[in-house]
Parts: sequence; C-alpha cells; structure tokens
Amino acid sequence: MHPPTLYRPFLDGQYSVSAGLFRLGVQPIPWREDARPESHTFSLDHEYPRFIASKVAAHRRGLYQYSGEAGLTPDLREAALTHVAGTLAAESGGALHWNGITLRNDLLGWEADLDPRWGAVGTVRRFPAPHANLVQGVQAVHALDFLGLNTQEDLAIIARDERADWLAATHVLSPQHWDPRDKLGRDFVAVHTPVAGSGPMNATAPRLVDAVIQRGPFVRFAWGLSMSDRLDHHPAGPPDADRHSDTRFNPDHAFLRVERQTLTGFPQASGALFTIRPLTTPLRDAVVTAEQALALVRALRSMTPDQIRYKGLETILKDVLSWLSDQAIDSDT
Repeated sequence: MHPPTLYRPFLDGQYSVSAGLFRLGVQPIPWREDARPESHTFSLDHEYPRFIASKVAAHRRGLYQYSGEAGLTPDLREAALTHVAGTLAAESGGALHWNGITLRNDLLGWEADLDPRWGAVGTVRRFPAPHANLVQGVQAVHALDFLGLNTQEDLAIIARDERADWLAATHVLSPQHWDPRDKLGRDFVAVHTPVAGSGPMNATAPRLVDAVIQRGPFVRFAWGLSMSDRLDHHPAGPPDADRHSDTRFNPDHAFLRVERQTLTGFPQASGALFTIRPLTTPLRDAVVTAEQALALVRALRSMTPDQIRYKGLETILKDVLSWLSDQAIDSDT
C-alpha cells in the first residue's frame, strides 16, 4: 500500500468556506505537489488498518450515534450502494471484489451478500487475512454499514425531490467534532448553517445541489489544525487533547487535518453520494518551507473570530502563529 497523499489547501493563504469543487478526472488539484487531476473516489493506503480499527471502535461504542437513514428511497439506496461496492472494488488494487451480489475483502478476511436496493446484508463469511483480527466479532447491521466498514472514507447520501433536498443517510464514523444525528434529514442549508462563514455558500444551495446531482463527480477539500491525530471526534466520544480546554500548542503533537470529499450524482435516482476521507499529517511534515509556513500564517490570520472558535483554535492560535513565523525564519537561513 502507498502512503497517504499530502494535500496543503492552505497554500493560497486564505481560509474560506466555499463549494470549491474540482471535477474528478479533469481539473488539476492545486493542493497536491504534482498538481495533477484525480479520478478516484476511494483510496486504500498504508493507514487502512488504523482507519478500520477506529471505525470498529466507534461501531462498538454505538453505531446509532454515527449512522442512520431519513427518507432514503429504494432507487437512491440501490444507486448509491451499488456504486460504492463497484467503485471500491475497482479502486482497491485487487484487494476487494464485487460481483454484483457479494463484496469480498481479502485484507479483512470477510465477505457478505448485499441487497443494495433494500439495504439487507446476508451472512458474513470469514477467512484468514492480514487484518482479519480488526473485524473479529463485528456484526454489520445493514448493507451501508458493511460497505462503510470496508472503506477509509465515511459515507453519506443526499436526496432531493421537487420540494427540497435532505441528508438521507449517514455512515460517518470519523466525524470532526460534529454529531451525524444533528444533520440527518435536514436540508443543505440547515446542515451547513453551524459552519462559521458558510453564508455565501448556503445562498447558492439550490444551484450547488443541482450541480452535484446533475454534473459531477466532483472532489473538494476542507482543512483545519488538530492537536490530536485521532480520527473520530464525535462529541459523545471519549475526550482527547484536541479542543480540550487545558490543551496548549505543541508542534510535536499538532496535525494538519484535511478532509478530501467527493460528490457523485445519480440523476435518475434524484440524489448523490458524499464521501469524506480525513487525512492527518504532522504539522512539521505539512510545513517544511518558509513559503508554506507564511501561507499558513496568512490563511489562519484570514479567519474571522467565529471561524477561529468553530475550528477550536482560540487557546492555541497565538502560539501557532508564533511557531510558524519562527519556522519561516529558520527555513530562510
């Protein structure tokens, strides 16, 4: 397996909340060092075991806190889940297999028959595999659950009819300080209103949802700083150093957290699949040149007070900026 891709969305020196859509397979991704287009939805890299272990821990703690459905039609469920199974297998480098009925994972040592239309998962069959221990004793409760437990990405399904759009399904086991239950069944504006600075994006919601369903697939990126590389920051989960009131900035325990998000539309089923892949990179590895340090300084300084609070940076921002300024000076000498 290859290392995770390193993205630096802060390089434009501006923090903003916008759609920021790049057409998959067509538009270059400026946050990559090689700035080439990307065509994949799913990625299996050397962090795969860490992601599966984190997802299983959340699953055992309480799947209901992370996953649910609200008005998901059989047509949209079938379109989205069939796409997930087929694309995941095609992009797995031969580690996963999908024949239209059975999804088999040669890394986790399990397979199951799935009914994408009605969401049923058949008997899970197990066999020896490199990481079979990670899912030992885990029972998937429905097809979306089984699919989500095989991916590094989190999964969500957006639905729309002639009256409204809404979040119709979630399997989000690595949320960054938000509760999937608060979003389920709500429309685009309601989902994003808590995000500081989302007003201009929300004003374009009807056109944006239409573009996602009719003209994708797309990829977009969100980013922030974290004082922990833990993947699951559900508000009901165990606390850690990130956003803890006693936590102070330590460059050796700081991370750039980037979410790579893809959106794939199913016009015939009136909806879309939304994937979320968090990537946590030590800040010392994400910022290695004076140019990168100064770009991150500019981006952080461009945040509004509301955005600073929303990103959990109030108690550490001053020290982060000071450290970055020192890094820029050291890199130039």
